[in-house]
Amino acid sequence: MRNIIVKKLIQKPIEEQEIEIVERKGIGHPDSICDGIAESVSRALSNAYIDYFGGVLHHNTDEVQITAGESSPEFGGGDIIKPMDILLTGRGVPEYEGKKIGVDRIAIGAAKEYLKDTLINLDVETCTVVECKIGHGSGDLVDVFSRKGVPQANDTSFGVGYAPFSETEQIVMAAEEFLNARSFKNKYPQIGEDIKVMGLREKNKITLTVAVAMICKYVYGVEDYQEAKEMVKDTVTSLAMKYTDRHVETFVNTGDDSSSKTEKGYYLTVTGTSAEMGDDGSVGRGNRANGLITPNRPMSMEATSGKNPINHVGKIYNLLSNQMANTIVEEVEGVKQVHIMILSQIGSPVDQPKAASAQLILENGYELGAVQKEVNGVMDSCLSDINRITEMLVKGKLRTF
Repeated sequence: MRNIIVKKLIQKPIEEQEIEIVERKGIGHPDSICDGIAESVSRALSNAYIDYFGGVLHHNTDEVQITAGESSPEFGGGDIIKPMDILLTGRGVPEYEGKKIGVDRIAIGAAKEYLKDTLINLDVETCTVVECKIGHGSGDLVDVFSRKGVPQANDTSFGVGYAPFSETEQIVMAAEEFLNARSFKNKYPQIGEDIKVMGLREKNKITLTVAVAMICKYVYGVEDYQEAKEMVKDTVTSLAMKYTDRHVETFVNTGDDSSSKTEKGYYLTVTGTSAEMGDDGSVGRGNRANGLITPNRPMSMEATSGKNPINHVGKIYNLLSNQMANTIVEEVEGVKQVHIMILSQIGSPVDQPKAASAQLILENGYELGAVQKEVNGVMDSCLSDINRITEMLVKGKLRTF
């Protein structure tokens, strides 16, 4: 029997709280770039290990660091003065049962491929220097997918999740994803990938502050730049109104010096990311496992991206918690809001946590006793199927940031 605890949450539902703050760092933010590289390297190593050895060997690649370069953006052009440095560290297994694998080569290849896929205007070969310092881990720590049994937790740690997203959370997530969609980039190539959306809800007013790195070669002057800002403002506001009836106000690039007649007063970049000119990045310093930063909600400080998908509970439990929370809200009638916390104990099977807790806010007219058994059943089922998280991660089917 698993230690599953289902209790009431003594708290106002998120939509009834007077203040709510929600943030998302877009895919081109230096911290998000590090998260994306870390996860891509882990996924590449996992698949290479499966091909070479029949299973995923122990690894952790969650220590990616970007040291920003230098650039000189100008209206209609610009140049990279100094490439950004990207350091890949962590642990991997280069040899197992007498067979060797090129961990560094795979890691560097995965990092460069991710950069090419993510940052349209970045020339990876000339604007970045990718260095790999991944150390050697133990070949004894191996889990072959065909092997029976459940991996043991690598640590005493916890994961958290919640559901459903509030209106503000939905808006912040949707705004960044829409602005960074390839279809939007094709129509508006001047919009870079380094986009940050900050949402503030004060009672029934939502204020969105959006930072957008503009691509200088597609912006030919101050008027062009201002038009692009207005387009982003109108786009985000219109999108937000699909999710809420509350009053929405949007601000874009509020740090600009609107009195400037040159590019010096505006958020222009050559490549679409601030990592080209002074903004460093690290894994785990940005979005949580559900893609948002939400101080009104339970959060874990664990960096999810790059941790091994076999037994690293800091990764698996955060992803599982969010899936579990969403399943409960979708399948259990009467649940208005749920918070999930799952605690591991080092050495115990990952499907047998020390505690798995669900805290519920119920719809009017529902009592805990009416939903408790069903919630317990959903949690038990999710834990029984925990290896599915690993499979989805290896296939790249789960968001980690």
